[in-house]
Amino acid sequence: MKASFKAKYDADKATAASAVTLAFNAGDVKLRASMTDATVVNGPSLNGLALAVEKPGSFVIDYNVPKKDFKFIFMNTIRISDKPLNMVYSHSRGDQRTMLDGTLVIDSANKVSANHVLGSGNCKLRYTYVHGGVTTFEPSYDLAKDSWDFAVSRKVYADHVLKAVYQTSNQNLQLDWFARSKMIGSYKSE
Repeated sequence: MKASFKAKYDADKATAASAVTLAFNAGDVKLRASMTDATVVNGPSLNGLALAVEKPGSFVIDYNVPKKDFKFIFMNTIRISDKPLNMVYSHSRGDQRTMLDGTLVIDSANKVSANHVLGSGNCKLRYTYVHGGVTTFEPSYDLAKDSWDFAVSRKVYADHVLKAVYQTSNQNLQLDWFARSKMIGSYKSE
């Protein structure tokens, strides 16, 4: 049996927050318990406590203890003409929301994905094309809004990415700079 322990402290927020995750591998499944500082700050409580059972690539069952809320995620991959179609079904009891996601990987540079929230009429389609391993083009169409979004991202340095997103529904252009550094960690600038 293997166990892992992960802790996080975020001092950047207006109120500092911390989280701890303890995970055990038990054969094919992973058992996980997570808690935030809300669980212990004002004495022991169930606030911020979450439990999970996961079989990687098959399912995840999350239980939020204070909210008494279950979330089920089932995933599978099927082949269509030797191309993998990754499918994910998720349902959150508390949100009363069920989602279906699918991604067809055509080759290493091309994939098509769809996201649908059942009962909402909300369906998004996205095509992703990676050119030369450094530039990614992502047009997407939102059926509920009847609008297109266009995103282009490019690796600038080995671990820096510049991304531009244009949303036609509100004529919004957004520029982001992502960086992942071994010395200072990850950051994002908008």
